[in-house]
Amino acid sequence: MATALIVLAAGKGTRMNSDRPKVLHPLAGVPLFVHALAAGRALDPEAVVLVAGHGAEAVARAAEAHAPDAQIVVQAEQLGTAHAVAQAAPLLAGFSGDAIVLYGDTPFITPETLEAMLDARRRHAVVVLGFEAADPGRYGRLVTAGEGLERIVEFKDATDEERAISLCNSGVVCADSALLFELVAAVGNDNASGEYYLTDIVALARARGLSAGVVRCDEAETLGINTRPELAAAEAAFQARARAALQDDGVTLSAPETVILAQDTAIGREAEVHGPVVFGPGVTVESGAVIRPFSHLEGCHVSEGAIVGPFARLRPGAELAEGAHVGNFVEIKNAIVGPGAKINHLSYIGDASVGEGTNIGAGTITCNYDGVFKHRTEIGARAFVGSNTLFVAPVRVGDEAMTASGTVVTRDVAPGALAVGRARQEDKPGFARRFFAKLRAAKAQKG
Repeated sequence: MATALIVLAAGKGTRMNSDRPKVLHPLAGVPLFVHALAAGRALDPEAVVLVAGHGAEAVARAAEAHAPDAQIVVQAEQLGTAHAVAQAAPLLAGFSGDAIVLYGDTPFITPETLEAMLDARRRHAVVVLGFEAADPGRYGRLVTAGEGLERIVEFKDATDEERAISLCNSGVVCADSALLFELVAAVGNDNASGEYYLTDIVALARARGLSAGVVRCDEAETLGINTRPELAAAEAAFQARARAALQDDGVTLSAPETVILAQDTAIGREAEVHGPVVFGPGVTVESGAVIRPFSHLEGCHVSEGAIVGPFARLRPGAELAEGAHVGNFVEIKNAIVGPGAKINHLSYIGDASVGEGTNIGAGTITCNYDGVFKHRTEIGARAFVGSNTLFVAPVRVGDEAMTASGTVVTRDVAPGALAVGRARQEDKPGFARRFFAKLRAAKAQKG
C-alpha cells in the first residue's frame, strides 16, 4: 500500500518569542520539521506535503534545501488542525493509499512507531497514536471501549471523568487518504476554541460504522516543542540518544557529554572522538578514524584511519582519504586530501586537491578567492610544501615537487621541480646595533 505524509508546519510558535517560524528553529543542526520528515521517509512515501502558514516563504526555502521533493501548501488562516490537513487535499487528489499526519514541531516519533500504525490500518479505518502520560495535563484524552477507540476529547471540552483518563492523544493520525479528507471536510468548529479539530474525525468515522484504533508509544516520542526551554530539553534528549547509539555501535566517545552531533552524523565502529567536538550537518566519519579535541566538522567525509585535530576545522566539501592527517589550527574547505597526506599546522587549504603522501608545511595558504571568483589549487602526490607557502590559484604543482619556505607560487610547478619565489636575503653588517642605538637616544631626549 502506498503512503503519503502530511506534515503540519503552519504554527507561529508564539511562546518561542521569535520572528522565526517555530518549525525552523534548529534541533541537532537542522530545522525541527526535518526530524518529522526523516521518520516518515523510512516508510518510503510516494508523496510528501508540508502545510506551511506563518513564515511560509521561509519554510518553503528550508524545505527546498532539506526536502526538495516535498510539496508546499499554505494555510493562510490557522483555523485548527483539521483545517490544516484539508489544505493538502488538492495536492493528493490523485493519490491512492494511506496518509499519515505528522507535526513539524514533534521531532521524536520513530519509524518503528509509524510502521506499527500502518500495520494497525489493516484492522481499523482510522488509527491514532496515543501514549500514557505521566502528567496528562491539558492533553486531549483517548476514550476507548475494549480494543477500539470511541472518540478523542480535547481537554477544554472534557468532563471530569474524561480528564481522569491517562491515555492521551499525540495528534498523529493514519487513515486512507480519501477517507481522511472526507472526514476532515465534515469536521465542525462547535467547541470551546471555535477551531476545526482533526481529533473529531474519530467520532465521525465511528458514526459511519467504521472502526478506529490506538497504537501506543512511549511518551518521550510525542514531545512537542513550544518554548525555548523545551527546545533545549529536546536538544539534550537528542544528543543523549545519539551518543548512546554511537557507543552501542562501537564508537569511542572519550567525553560523551562534550560531543555535539547533528541529525545525520554517521560515525563508523572503532572510530574515536575525543571531545569537545562539534559535528554540523552532513558529516561521515569512517571506521578507525580519530577526531581529536576542539575540532569542528560540517559537510565533510573523513576516511578510515584519518586523524583530525586538535583544533581543526573541516568545512563543506572537505574530503580526507585514508590515513590523512589534518592537525591543529588547520582549516579545510571544498578540498580533497589524498591518502597519507599531512597538513599538520596552521594552514588553510580551500578549493584544492592534495595528492597522496604530500606534506604541507605550517602556515601554508591556498589563495583561492580573487574578490569575485573562486580558483583551484592542485598539488600532486609526494610533494613537499615548505612552511609559509602561498599558492595564488589557479595553480598546479606536480608530483614530487617542492616549494621553498616563504614562497609565493604564482605559476605551475613541474613534477620534481623546486619552486622558490621570495626576495633574496640581504645582510647589512652592524645595522641592528646602529638602529637601536639611534632609537634609544631619541627616547632619552624626550625624557
